[in-house]
Amino acid sequence: MGDVIIKKEGEPVKQFSVLLQNRVGALASLMRLVRQCGEDVIGLCMQDAKDAAIVRLIVTDPELVGQLFLEKGIPHTSCHLVVVALREGSADLERCLDILMAGETNVDFTYSLLTHPEGFTLMGVHLDDYFFGVELLRNAGVKVMYQEDLSR
Repeated sequence: MGDVIIKKEGEPVKQFSVLLQNRVGALASLMRLVRQCGEDVIGLCMQDAKDAAIVRLIVTDPELVGQLFLEKGIPHTSCHLVVVALREGSADLERCLDILMAGETNVDFTYSLLTHPEGFTLMGVHLDDYFFGVELLRNAGVKVMYQEDLSR
């Protein structure tokens, strides 16, 4: 992963999971609501089911968006997501997964985020143990991103 400066830990990236009715325009309405409060969605994953969908999203200001969801009565949960910066695409992703496997850390799910302004490909990874996974990756020289790195 090249010459990467590993900074001290920051605030973990917060991911929201929102349960949406499986209706035309529901996702567009959710995205519009986030944009109307002046925030950007920088990561998005949707898992469809027959009657509902689970939308996972990462935003620039999770505190503001979390408050918005509460005010609007939007059912949601949140969790920490490890976000890594990949300079070499799939080769770096394979290296990250090998590091996590060697540490016997289970990967629950992953998805890519919008490209970082510095040109990195970003990958969100949900792990059994956020802090242990971050420590493994950082000690191996992987660039782990924190919420302040993603806020624009």
